[in-house]
Amino acid sequence: MTVDQVLAFGLIGVTVAAFVWDRLPYDVVALTALAVGIAIGLVPADKAFSGFSDDIVVIVGAALVLSAAIARSGAVETLMRPLMPHLTSAGRQVPILVAGVLLLSMVTKNVGALAIFMPIALQLGRRSGTPPSAMLMPMAFASLIGGIVTLVGTSPNVIVSKVRADLTGQPFGMFDYTPVGLCVAAAGFAFLCLGWRLLPRRDGGTRSMEAAFTLERYTTEARLPAGHPAAGGPVAALEGQGDGEVRIATVLRERFRRYPASPDFALKDEDVLLLNGEPDALERFVARTGLTLAGAAPAAEAVVMEGVVTAESDLVGRTAAQLDLERASGLGILAVSRRGRRIEQRLSSVRFRAGDVVVVRGRAAALAPALGTLKVLPLAAREIALGRNDRSWLPAAILLAAMGLVALHVVPVAVAFFGAVVAVLLLRSMTPHEAYQAVEWPVLVLLGALIPISETVSSTGGADLIAAHLTALVQGLSPVAALAAILVLAMAVTPFLNNAATVLIMGPIAAKLATKLGLNPDPFLMAVALGAACDFLTPIGHQCNTLVLGPGGYRFGDYARLGLPLSLIVIVVGVPLIAIVWPLHRG
Repeated sequence: MTVDQVLAFGLIGVTVAAFVWDRLPYDVVALTALAVGIAIGLVPADKAFSGFSDDIVVIVGAALVLSAAIARSGAVETLMRPLMPHLTSAGRQVPILVAGVLLLSMVTKNVGALAIFMPIALQLGRRSGTPPSAMLMPMAFASLIGGIVTLVGTSPNVIVSKVRADLTGQPFGMFDYTPVGLCVAAAGFAFLCLGWRLLPRRDGGTRSMEAAFTLERYTTEARLPAGHPAAGGPVAALEGQGDGEVRIATVLRERFRRYPASPDFALKDEDVLLLNGEPDALERFVARTGLTLAGAAPAAEAVVMEGVVTAESDLVGRTAAQLDLERASGLGILAVSRRGRRIEQRLSSVRFRAGDVVVVRGRAAALAPALGTLKVLPLAAREIALGRNDRSWLPAAILLAAMGLVALHVVPVAVAFFGAVVAVLLLRSMTPHEAYQAVEWPVLVLLGALIPISETVSSTGGADLIAAHLTALVQGLSPVAALAAILVLAMAVTPFLNNAATVLIMGPIAAKLATKLGLNPDPFLMAVALGAACDFLTPIGHQCNTLVLGPGGYRFGDYARLGLPLSLIVIVVGVPLIAIVWPLHRG
């Protein structure tokens, strides 16, 4: 073993230990490893930051932005709405939610797909009494097995494609993963539809967090546009579209006339409706019904924030109209919540009191200073959707167009997804501020920093050395058994190491092993991708598992209850399928 190989293995070993130790953020660990690699001469200075310009970073970042755009558009919720009244028990809810997450994970980043469906699951749980623990872990696992079906569903697939391109000059295509991935996903789906019963029925942290925000229901103001389908119909018909979560409290007509919103009261064009409900429910209702929300017109950089009116605020005892908030501060009042009293007048006429909670909208650059001037204390503990953006099918259509261009080999994946993000921003389906918030920067930093480090294993000959030892271990085994060993090894390492790091290190080693055995490297690369993507045993190996840990109220050992049998299914189904679809012997 050469000095450079010792240094390379030592650096990677210390980096892995730091990941497992988990005392420092993983992006800081990766950056430190890169700095050390440069300092000891393993990573050439002129290639130190090549990882940050790699296509992987562009693809993963763009996929996160597109996932967030689809989540904000409400397209998935619109598709799910006809099913919602029928999902009254866990036995019905889990299969539908698992199927939805699985299918969406096939065409976009799996963590984004899970984030889109989690609020829907929690909403169903509140209505039916189903604990989050019964739904969230099956959904997280579904996002993982759905992500293995296409190139862009999960990071390991993207990274393995790069490893193949480095070795052969030809990356894996968008749907090269599909034959194996679909069959594994189908087997996993069948298990999850029944296996959720292995999980403990336990409330998560979501309910306690919601309890902390148990304010009086918000009041917001919306207008019935001219020609609206609800005009001429009763209040009950329009209110019914709120699924019982929103109440029309008062109808204001001809500026000063106020009518109680009885169920049979007939609505007219240009009626102003005072709506009561939680911000998320109000946002869904306004978007679904096509009402026009009060407040400042949304700007390209508009953001929404929740704040408490302090006793020293200039708002106390005055109205938004008196202060001319829209012109003076650029703020639009979207909703008001007040303990002990129901608000029955237009928001512009409400005299604010200390302790009122308001939802305001304004330009990102001006919002914080304006709230500071008004002495309104911002609340940053939860995201408010009300008035944030309009519902649209555009993001989903843009994503499908990008997928089509890739499938037809018109443009590379990175270019297609980069173009899709630009289109989403130009069409104002989301603002640049929202796009930057959607990107998980630590993940991109991790990838950019580890790519040069992982390449030292190959450049120093370390991959050949490990492959030689593995060859000796599997020499007496059949090719299929050697393939299974690589898949199991990747699956065993991933829970204790970020899956991207697992693939970056194991991909070249698996390819070298296949070459030394005289076998085709493609199935071994596929095994690495499948094993690294399918981490079902711990909450730390993949972000999707971590994402549901708190809301589901899970403990570390709960993951193995559902994850161990699912891991065995992946091995039993995946190994022979890889061997069939990707022949082990060179043609």
